[in-house]
Amino acid sequence: MSNMRVGIVGAGNWGTALALYLEREGRPPMLYEYFPERVKRLRSDRENKEFLPGYPIPEDVVITNEPEELVGSSDVIFFVQPSHTLRNLASIFSKCLRDQIIVSFTKGIDPETLERMSEVLEGELHGQKDKIVAVSGPSIGREVVRGVPTSLVAASRDIKNAEIIQGLLSGEKMRVYTSMDIVGVELGGALKNVYAIASGMCDGLGLGMNAKAALITRSMAELSRLAVKMGGEKQTFAGLSGFGDLIVTSFSVHSRNRSVGERLGSGGVLDDILKDMVEVAEGVRTTKSVCRLSDEYNIEMPIAREVSSVLFGDKDPRASIKDLMQRDLKREKR
Repeated sequence: MSNMRVGIVGAGNWGTALALYLEREGRPPMLYEYFPERVKRLRSDRENKEFLPGYPIPEDVVITNEPEELVGSSDVIFFVQPSHTLRNLASIFSKCLRDQIIVSFTKGIDPETLERMSEVLEGELHGQKDKIVAVSGPSIGREVVRGVPTSLVAASRDIKNAEIIQGLLSGEKMRVYTSMDIVGVELGGALKNVYAIASGMCDGLGLGMNAKAALITRSMAELSRLAVKMGGEKQTFAGLSGFGDLIVTSFSVHSRNRSVGERLGSGGVLDDILKDMVEVAEGVRTTKSVCRLSDEYNIEMPIAREVSSVLFGDKDPRASIKDLMQRDLKREKR
């Protein structure tokens, strides 16, 4: 796999972290940034001061804003950017793609079509359906770039393509598993952001570990019910892209979604919180999508509903916790 050339679309926190990881593994990628002024800054500073400060970008990581240059130099293309920008970027790259394997590291649900990110890519990159791989799992970019051991899952309908990405990414500091459950892997990565906001609210309210552990457990029961109804495999949610990703996003001090919830629980206002953030908290957008999916698939999702009420209905987080605790008593089931 060492001779495969990688192009990374998206020079945010995670895209830059992946570029630095691959460079250290002896596979320096080309890094694409959409905005020309950011390309200039990255080239001159050789550091992503906006999204990943403190980590120099070696000279052998080429930085470009020319799609044709990246496509012409890549056998594999990683899409690593906020979900709301994916469709536009995929459309731009569709004009010059050849036969590359396409890898989605983006976690979200399209708010208009309710498509998963691989479905967005399929719609824009015509004829690439079996070439798409989704990678997910507990992966904080700042920890990856520090060399902290990390494990991920690469999922594709074509297991051979998942295995290619497994070999490409795996190294001393990263272990990658494969799966054919691309639906479950993507939904685990997208939906957990909603529940990480709820976990952050627990932190902001000072509710302690009893409440937070219960919330995370019931969150997984809730999100997996929906995901299985949408075609995911139940066992996927006991793995890295399920519980693993939910745990890290609910506890990490670097988790943007947990941070949003913590500030809300401490009395913050959503608009002010989002204005202060450099990076995107995907769970805010995904909450609306989850509530729509809950209606469409007729799945009861009380935690997601309460997160939505706090985010968009000005409900006090304390009132949400109270309402969750006072729901009708029932038998525990998954």
